[in-house]
Amino acid sequence: MRALIDFWVYLCTLSGYIPSHTIRLLLYRVVFGVRIGRDSSIHWRAEFNNPAGVAIGHNTIIGNDAFLDGRRKRVIEKGESRFSSYVQQLSGRHTRPLTIGNNVSIAGEVRIYTMEHDVDSPDFAETGAPVVIDDYAVIASRVTILPGVHIGKGAVVASGAVVTKDVAPFTVVGGVPAVFIKNRTKDLTYTLKFARLFQ
Repeated sequence: MRALIDFWVYLCTLSGYIPSHTIRLLLYRVVFGVRIGRDSSIHWRAEFNNPAGVAIGHNTIIGNDAFLDGRRKRVIEKGESRFSSYVQQLSGRHTRPLTIGNNVSIAGEVRIYTMEHDVDSPDFAETGAPVVIDDYAVIASRVTILPGVHIGKGAVVASGAVVTKDVAPFTVVGGVPAVFIKNRTKDLTYTLKFARLFQ
């Protein structure tokens, strides 16, 4: 079962190299179960860990080489087989752990994680929590967002930041770990619609 899932994720990664937004988005939506709103674009070489756990709103841009983690901790219910638990996770029937809103700009090489290992756990147990990025947020290049983070509406995360806790709406944060820098205007009315032809 694990080999099947790994192969599915591998095929999704290969799809990121197709130099056509139309074909790439079709595959992400239909074959891999990513929920993608209208007029959104995912630039090339994106990688997913459980793509069916990712939901992206309208007019959102995901930059090149992004890593989007849609995993959630699997809880196998009494009487449920491990196989059916995997199938439900792959089909996206559960809540999607990574939710990205409308008019969100995510630059290249951003890493968003919904799962990690507990380094203090005797068995290196997996732990995690959903990540939510609200409308009009701006995530600059090479940002890392850790599990359980909620980035508020209109917030900006500066390049290279590591986000370990929630970011308030309409604030600008940066650094490692990310801290408050300043407030951003609340008068945001733009609509993002940008896609490079072969990216």
